[in-house]
Amino acid sequence: MKSYCLKLWWLICVAALVPLLTPTALATDHNDGTPLSNDFKWMNLNLMYAYKELPRKEDEAKDGHDYLELEFGGRSGILDLYGYVDVFNLTNRDNSDKKNKPKMFMKFAPRLSLAGLFNNLPWGPVTDVYLATLFNWGGGGGANFDPVSKKNIPGEDANSSFWGIGSDLQVPWFGKMGLNLYGFYDLNRKEWNGYQVSTNWFTPFYTFQNGSFISYQGYLDYQFGGKQNKTLYPNSENPDKDHATSGGAMFNGLYWHYDKFALGYGLKLYSNVYLIKDGGNAFGAKTKASGTSHFFAISYKF
Repeated sequence: MKSYCLKLWWLICVAALVPLLTPTALATDHNDGTPLSNDFKWMNLNLMYAYKELPRKEDEAKDGHDYLELEFGGRSGILDLYGYVDVFNLTNRDNSDKKNKPKMFMKFAPRLSLAGLFNNLPWGPVTDVYLATLFNWGGGGGANFDPVSKKNIPGEDANSSFWGIGSDLQVPWFGKMGLNLYGFYDLNRKEWNGYQVSTNWFTPFYTFQNGSFISYQGYLDYQFGGKQNKTLYPNSENPDKDHATSGGAMFNGLYWHYDKFALGYGLKLYSNVYLIKDGGNAFGAKTKASGTSHFFAISYKF
């Protein structure tokens, strides 16, 4: 069921690209003689708890972990930016599944607006086009299970980069959505390894009399065209068994927002996430890389 959801969203993403290929779409004129006035910035402090986040060993005894997330974004001139820094297991609890694992993870996603450089570039529902990049740093990697010693060899921190083209789209009901298509370059292995399509959304859909509202917010990352060779995975006894050529994750969040505060729950769906094959040995014997996990959040907005 989860893999079907990811495939459905992949089709939606492809459908959203159709307006880019439609020559009859109306142009939007940005050359009105005034400076661009769409600069903004925001920052959230999120206290989170993740229950059975994937990938993980199927027989993992510890269920979840708390973490503090500094999330930020904005626009300044032609530069659009999103990112966050996570600090795991804040009190260093022994029963956390992040015990004795890397403490921090960072995602950094700058995009360079082509609409800010060239006039009349966006058209129709496309409000901007970007040179898009994405970087993931830290957080640890696969456990690299050694079948001889029957022990897990700690993996490298993530050092992954994505390079491609992005866009902002106006989609019915969802409103503004980001849609990016990248090539994936592994900075640890110094090798290209397939592609990723990513989309994200923030959609308020119910407002209360006191001004608070409920939103549906989330993202979808789907990788495809990946390799399974021994060069990319030198510690894997059998890359075909441990790693997949496609996979991804989809986060579905329901959040209540009031003034500077927010409370939220997120259901995350996985299918061979990070190109790690479900049932393989990338995170130890019988790695679980497909399924669901649950996230709970308390947020303060600066």
